Amino acid sequence: MSEKVQVGNIVEGKVLRIKPFGAIVSLGDKVQGLVHISQIANNFVQDINEHIAVGDIVKVKVLSVDEASNKISLSIREALPSTTKNTKPSNFEKKFRTKEHKSNYENRTIRPADDYFKPQSAPSDFEDKMKDWLKQSNERQAGLNKRANKRS
Repeated sequence: MSEKVQVGNIVEGKVLRIKPFGAIVSLGDKVQGLVHISQIANNFVQDINEHIAVGDIVKVKVLSVDEASNKISLSIREALPSTTKNTKPSNFEKKFRTKEHKSNYENRTIRPADDYFKPQSAPSDFEDKMKDWLKQSNERQAGLNKRANKRS
């Protein structure tokens, strides 16, 4: 591979693609690597698009290089300045968190099936009913496809 792609080096790259599991970053000279979702930021990342976008120039640290399979593992988190790395709250801060920090857990009580069983407004005619049914069907199919893709 390239001389600049060595384990431990911090290099600049351009975000080419964003996937649900991470981002593909070009390091130049047809060399690409993967930044796993866990290596995007110091805090929990639910949506990568909230942190980076396609076309962004990012600094990444080379975690591993597997020349046999041409795979390079990268980390944006490890390339951050040392002052921003230690963002974990102390035990004292954990005990006294406000309810604002618990908002992520409150959303988990909503069941996705609740949306399917809500009473629906009565459309005026057959065409409106068909449009509503087609929309719901497409949404359900998209949800099933998303679950199937996560399992494979």
